[in-house]
Amino acid sequence: MIEEISIRGLGVIGEARLPLGPGFTALTGETGAGKTMVVTALGLLLGERADASAIRSGSTQAIVEGHWLVAAEGAVADRVRDAGGDLDVVPGSSEAGLLLSRSVSTEGRSRAAVGGRAAPVGVLNEIGQQLVVVHGQSDQIRLRSATAQRDALDRFAGRKLANILGDYQDVYRRWQVAQGELDVLIAESDRRSREAEELRGAMAEIEAVEPRRGEDVELADRANRLTNIEDLRIAAAHAQELVSSQSTDETSDVLALLDTARRQIDRVIEHDPELAPIAAALADATAVVSEISAQLSHYLGGLDADGGRELEGVQQRRAELATLVRKHGPSLDDVLDYLDTGSGRLLELDNDSDRIQSLRAEVEGDRARIVELAARLTEVRTDFAAQLSTRVTEELDALAMSNSKLTVVVEDRADYSQSGKDVVSFLLQPHPGAEPRPLGRGASGGELSRVMLAIEVVIAGSDPVPTFIFDEVDAGVGGASAIEIGKRLARLAQNAQVIVVTHLAQVAAFANNHLSVVKDSDGSVTASSVRQLDGDDRISEMARLLSGLPDSESGLAHARELIDMARQATA
Repeated sequence: MIEEISIRGLGVIGEARLPLGPGFTALTGETGAGKTMVVTALGLLLGERADASAIRSGSTQAIVEGHWLVAAEGAVADRVRDAGGDLDVVPGSSEAGLLLSRSVSTEGRSRAAVGGRAAPVGVLNEIGQQLVVVHGQSDQIRLRSATAQRDALDRFAGRKLANILGDYQDVYRRWQVAQGELDVLIAESDRRSREAEELRGAMAEIEAVEPRRGEDVELADRANRLTNIEDLRIAAAHAQELVSSQSTDETSDVLALLDTARRQIDRVIEHDPELAPIAAALADATAVVSEISAQLSHYLGGLDADGGRELEGVQQRRAELATLVRKHGPSLDDVLDYLDTGSGRLLELDNDSDRIQSLRAEVEGDRARIVELAARLTEVRTDFAAQLSTRVTEELDALAMSNSKLTVVVEDRADYSQSGKDVVSFLLQPHPGAEPRPLGRGASGGELSRVMLAIEVVIAGSDPVPTFIFDEVDAGVGGASAIEIGKRLARLAQNAQVIVVTHLAQVAAFANNHLSVVKDSDGSVTASSVRQLDGDDRISEMARLLSGLPDSESGLAHARELIDMARQATA
């Protein structure tokens, strides 16, 4: 339940604190005092869309905080912890405190926090759906939709239907995925066949050439060498001639010159020990030059005698690789990667017929299961539709609609959907002999308010919700009907927290917690604050609601009488 809500800078509310707590809380106040802003604040805490225009004039932001008391373990607690928030566990209790907050700036930026930790606004919405049911004028409109009526029946059916519906939806989602894949495979079978043939041809072409990684680089180098082979031969021969000539002239090559130098040093080395290192260096140089001469000789011997024919073969091979790269590139590595992955893709495409056959079996099996589970859903909904019709009609009788009858009809739809094959309709018969008509046609706002309340009172027994919020659920009613609405709200509050924004004293009289939004004036700016009423203050507010005169003796007497009646009715 909600223990307290704090509001700052929202609409006409400068700063206000709403102490709520268990049972039935009535929220009253003058027109324009800010009751709607209280509902707006609750909506923000429940993850509804933020509107910067609702920020109080002169304020830079609106801030709403809500203190909840929730189960220390369960779906809500798990979601809070998943979001990184903290729960304030009450010692010796299975309950824990939870702080939810939301701020909206004038620039339109919205921030949310769950359990003291920043969180996406969507988390507030997820948690709020499990904690609160809000009913306002827009919900009366929603009640006219077939979806809302089916949801109401399903809530009333409770766990018995929820289990079947859960199984049905699991199978339905699986069936949709398999059917979608099957449709794609069948629709694209021709295209996939062409792709398989093209892939098979491409792989055969690549395999026939048998390319190797890096082969294109090797061939480019080889082609460059063969193209310039004569220049290479001349340069290498000239270099060898300079290093080691076959001439008898001792000064014609490097080796001869080194040999001459070495002999000159050897002739006088015995006269000066310092020449020894020079002689050793000349010996080393001679060895190095000799090795160079051998390498040049080997290089010249390795130059092909018939480089022209080899060059032709290399260029032909390069052309074959270039063709593959142009078709399947942009590089030779990509061609080889295509060959590697193509086998798996070809296997996938060649297995289409097997996959189609397998999917058809899956789809047929799931379809049969869907038909079976949908029939069970229809059976359960039909059974509970009769019960809901009877019990809501009884509630309407107590809500001063004694001649009215609600009939819940379950009909077959054309095809299966996520919720089954049922169309649920709520038909209201305003008096005996009249034709039952859908709620969307003919029901007034006041009648819709009472039907909505009657449905919630009935459903609460099988689908309990921690908190109900009603925004002027009593719109369009008064007198005895309003008293009956107050009684039903008090009855609903026996098992849940009920918060009602109302303008009727007949409804507020049944509350165990009465809050009044009081409007003060300080010049051009209007501020509102919230007061918790008791004793004479509450009687004065009730008199104002009854007659518009909070100090009228007859109004005060009527207010006391109304409160006493409500106490006796709920005792």
